[in-house]
Amino acid sequence: MQTVRDDDGETYLLVKRSAESSRVRDPKTGEERYVDNDDLRVVDGESPLATAASGVPEPVRRTLGAVRDDRSLGLLAVVVDEGPIAAIDLLDAADMCESDLHGALSEFRAAGLVAEAEVARRRGYEATPVAVEAIASLRGDRGGERDDD
Repeated sequence: MQTVRDDDGETYLLVKRSAESSRVRDPKTGEERYVDNDDLRVVDGESPLATAASGVPEPVRRTLGAVRDDRSLGLLAVVVDEGPIAAIDLLDAADMCESDLHGALSEFRAAGLVAEAEVARRRGYEATPVAVEAIASLRGDRGGERDDD
């Protein structure tokens, strides 16, 4: 697989090349189509796996890189749903030891998913717009409506 670009600047994954045309996949939709070989050029130095990942919204990619397991994803969801929330309240609500909780929150802060906040004169955390968008996307929310299918 290779990353290719057409004359309009659109980026695709090269699936199969034949003599006159190539089958390409749009990383945003997964749809495949045929394009004349003369209209494509290989993009050197761009990983086809990175191109494939580019179809996933950036906030979701950032979140996937920061969460380790279901518990840490759940922690982020709690901060999104209930935040801003005091750190002591998070510790009471979470089934994590203090060091695991602070480790996860540190990873979230480094990824730009949560920010420190003052809650009732205590140290706490609030979700960033990136985290809110990512959780909504992972839940299947579209324009505030839940996709329960």
